[in-house]
Amino acid sequence: MSLADGDRARGWRALAALQNRIEDRIERALQEAHDLSVNEFCALHLLSQAGEGHLRMQQLADRLVLSQSATTRLVSRMEERGLLTRTLDAADRRGICARSTEAGRRLLAKAVPTHNSALDDALAEASELPELGPLVTALESLDVKVEESASA
Repeated sequence: MSLADGDRARGWRALAALQNRIEDRIERALQEAHDLSVNEFCALHLLSQAGEGHLRMQQLADRLVLSQSATTRLVSRMEERGLLTRTLDAADRRGICARSTEAGRRLLAKAVPTHNSALDDALAEASELPELGPLVTALESLDVKVEESASA
């Protein structure tokens, strides 16, 4: 292993540590305040950002970075809670789309401030750690819309 490979591996481990720290903080906050998981929040957020107000199940899986089966289980749980519905794709009747319900949109609106506050807290805490501070600085300097990148 070359020095560059070792640096890259350390960088990857630091990035994974930052991601885990952030996700854990957000998960706890969303569960406590809204009985909502990070994946449920992300699904509702992605659906709210979709131009047509819905996404095909494969698109949702790709954007959530989940398998088809994990996405199906997630959507089923959310459907049972009345947060979203599944419908046939009007453009291609073979496809199934997920669409948030009014209850899902209301819950998302309530959860966004909780999510943002937990994210801010996690980043502030991580920025104080020497191994994660540079990553937080780099993250805060980005001006990227992840959803647009994922759909490209």
